[in-house]
Amino acid sequence: MRIVKNGDVHVSAPIGVSKRTVEEFIEKHRDWISRAQEKTGERLMQRAAFFNQLPLTTRAQADEALSRLKVLVEPQVERHALEIGVRPSRIHYKPMISRWGVCNVKNKSICFSAYLLLLPEWCVEHIVVHELCHLLEPSHNARFHALMDKFFPRWREARKETRRISAMPDDHSSS
Repeated sequence: MRIVKNGDVHVSAPIGVSKRTVEEFIEKHRDWISRAQEKTGERLMQRAAFFNQLPLTTRAQADEALSRLKVLVEPQVERHALEIGVRPSRIHYKPMISRWGVCNVKNKSICFSAYLLLLPEWCVEHIVVHELCHLLEPSHNARFHALMDKFFPRWREARKETRRISAMPDDHSSS
């Protein structure tokens, strides 16, 4: 049983388990469900408050954010791309709240979230290096982690800090 991002309860059960058994299990864990849903709701409110710090509703706000992003991100991309030995074909920006960056390994383009502006510079640098490393290794396997260790040794610390600041959960609530 787990509580998903929107607070719904999802229960997985083996094939053949009766509906009644599942309902009894849910009822037995009603207190846990209430506490987990409450924590999920609090986390959602924290995340909304975090992202609402950067208004992007008007064209002027979006243009100003884009200008600041380019000044912040592009020198980091240039420096680290040279060090790593990669060259992205395109860098662009979108107001993504579910991801800090996305690397399209087929066309070698990287998209960064506008909300990087809400993070400390060293956390932004971690995300830049992360996406550039994907140009060498598309998945999050041992080779990818070795590349991150080589090119940004504090990446685990930066990831933890980024998640703490943005109220992004490290894992999902489950029982």
